[in-house]
Amino acid sequence: MGIEKLTDKNEKQEKIVTMFDDIASTYDKANRVLSMGIDIQWRKKGCDKAFEILGKKELTQITDVATGTGDLLIYWREQAGKNGVKIEKYVGVDPSVGMLEVARGKVDFAEFIEGKAQKLPVAEESSDVISISYGIRNVVDRVEALHEFNRALKPGGLVVILEFTKQERSGMIDKIVDFGMKNILPRVGGFISKNYEAYKYLPDSIEEFLTTEMLAKELEEAGFEMKYTKSFSMGISTLLVAQKK
Repeated sequence: MGIEKLTDKNEKQEKIVTMFDDIASTYDKANRVLSMGIDIQWRKKGCDKAFEILGKKELTQITDVATGTGDLLIYWREQAGKNGVKIEKYVGVDPSVGMLEVARGKVDFAEFIEGKAQKLPVAEESSDVISISYGIRNVVDRVEALHEFNRALKPGGLVVILEFTKQERSGMIDKIVDFGMKNILPRVGGFISKNYEAYKYLPDSIEEFLTTEMLAKELEEAGFEMKYTKSFSMGISTLLVAQKK
């Protein structure tokens, strides 16, 4: 049975974590090949927009959830320098031990902690920003996680989400994109990682995920005010930035 078909939340979460443990060593390479590097610009855009909205030059903590191999923390630091922002502490949280091993090997300025989005191992009102890139879709208790983000953020703090949101595809270009996601992506990702099932899960999980409007509504219900949304590459990826009320 595929991961997307499981109904027991704990079993599903465990299988997702195991899947990411299995592909950790090839994850970065597969990402760069599949996105042709364009995801880097999406991530940097999220960082820049957060700094613009906050309007502060000194921040206490950036907490990156489902941090994976730590890529987004690298971009947070790079863009902080370009925006003249000083960040005291960087924290990466992920339930996958395999991913964290890779992260610790390439990011030496951050603290990495094993943990789940719905039970963050950080103090209440400790973070100026909580980010999660291409991970909220894999959190089975998503609503609980959004409330947990609110708990961990300072008043006025931001949650920055990058995700593959569900789209209504009807035009020819949409059909081409859909074909690539369902047929080419699993084969290329599977070839690089030697784990076809993991990359077949990606388009399947997108199909079962929320639209941008639905995710924005969940954020508002969790105590956030939407500040910014932007769609990239014909709706493949979406950036959402929301502020704790």
